[in-house]
Amino acid sequence: MGNIIGMANQVLPMWQRMRSLPGGDRLFSYAFTRKAPYFRSVRPRFVQISPNYAALVLPKRRAVHNHIGTVHAIAVCNGLEAAMGALAEATIPAGKRWLPKGMEVAYLAKATSDLTCSAETDPDAWTAGPDVPVRVKATRSDGTVVVEGAINLWVTDKK
Repeated sequence: MGNIIGMANQVLPMWQRMRSLPGGDRLFSYAFTRKAPYFRSVRPRFVQISPNYAALVLPKRRAVHNHIGTVHAIAVCNGLEAAMGALAEATIPAGKRWLPKGMEVAYLAKATSDLTCSAETDPDAWTAGPDVPVRVKATRSDGTVVVEGAINLWVTDKK
């Protein structure tokens, strides 16, 4: 996650520029995973990035399957963390930096399709104190929430 810290305040303008291009969402997603290579394993395709909200599609494919043929829980968490990272970079106030403190998730249903992983925060959370909770969820194509929880961030002044 540390590699995308260098993208602070670049994510939102880059998303806004690229999404208007043919295939721009895929181009942006590729660029994002070049900066944060760990996320390449789940092949995220971002579909929305704005202050306090980000969403991506995590495709169900063999490389992310578990032993029963559904999307592996850790792959889902990778998608949720990628969405959170894009949200944090698009939202964090100038002069601040963030680090993830922890993740708490509940597995609610089998991940039997492509998933939409989303992250959301309240706008005032970024100025309320050093702890910023980010709500995350992964939803199947039929609308069933398969994972939901929170990723807590520690937000401090840049040195």
